[in-house]
Amino acid sequence: MTLGFLERIVAGKKEEIARAEAMTPEKTLRRRAEAAPAPRDFFGALSGGPTIRLIAELKKQSPSKGLLRADYQPEAIARIYQEHDAACLSVLTDPEFFGGSLEDLERVRATVSLPILRKDFILTPYQVLQARAAGADAVLLIAECLDDSRLAQLYREILAWGMTPLVELHDPENLPRVLRLGGRLIGVNNRNLHTFQVDLEQVIRLRSQIPDDYVVVAESGVRTRQDVLRLQEAGVQAMLVGEALMTQQDIGAAVDRLLGR
Repeated sequence: MTLGFLERIVAGKKEEIARAEAMTPEKTLRRRAEAAPAPRDFFGALSGGPTIRLIAELKKQSPSKGLLRADYQPEAIARIYQEHDAACLSVLTDPEFFGGSLEDLERVRATVSLPILRKDFILTPYQVLQARAAGADAVLLIAECLDDSRLAQLYREILAWGMTPLVELHDPENLPRVLRLGGRLIGVNNRNLHTFQVDLEQVIRLRSQIPDDYVVVAESGVRTRQDVLRLQEAGVQAMLVGEALMTQQDIGAAVDRLLGR
C-alpha cells in the first residue's frame, strides 16, 4: 500500500524524533527548556483587535511547491515581518519536507520581539520540550495526526510550559474533538493534507460552527487583500500566511498589501 503524504511525514517524523532523543536525552533538554526565556503572549497578540491579525510564516520550501525562496535568511525575514506589523511569527522546523530547523527558530527568537509558533508535526512530549528549549512561545498541534489521548496530553504539556497551543484541523469531524480541549485558539487549515487541494471557504464554513469567543486562524490559501477582507467579514480573527509572502521579491511590500497598508 502506498502511503499518503501525511502518513509518510508522520513515519519520517518518528524516526527523526528517535534520532534526536539519542543525541540529546530528555533530561538534558528539560534543563534547557527550564533555562529558556519566558514565553511571550501568542494568544494575546492575536485577540481583541478590530482587524484581522497576521501570523507571518518563515518557510524555505514546501512539499507541493518545492523551493520557495533560494535566499532564505530567517533573521532578515523575521526583521522585515516585525517592521511591517505582523502580530506573530511561525517558523517551520521540519527539515525533510520544509527545509527548516529548530536552529532557525532559535535565531529568530533572538532577533525579534514577536511571539513565535513552532510549526511542525508534533507527535510526542519530547518535541514540546524541544520547542520550549528553542524559545518557542506557541506550538502547533494537528488534529488529523493525533488521537484523542495524545492530542489532550500534548495540549496539557504545552500549557504546562507556559506556551500557547494552536490546534489545527481541516476535516469538520475533528472540530468537536478540538472544542473539547477547552482552549480558545483554533486553526483551520484550508489545505487538505491528503490531496493538497486548497479551499479558502473551508475556514469560513467552519467559523459558523465555532463559538464567537474563540480566536480562529485561517491557514493556507490567503493570497490577496480580497482574501483577507473575505475572512475578516466572516469573523476570522487571524491568518497564517507563508507561501504568498516567501515567494515575493519584496516581502515587506507583500505584507503591506495583505494588511491594506
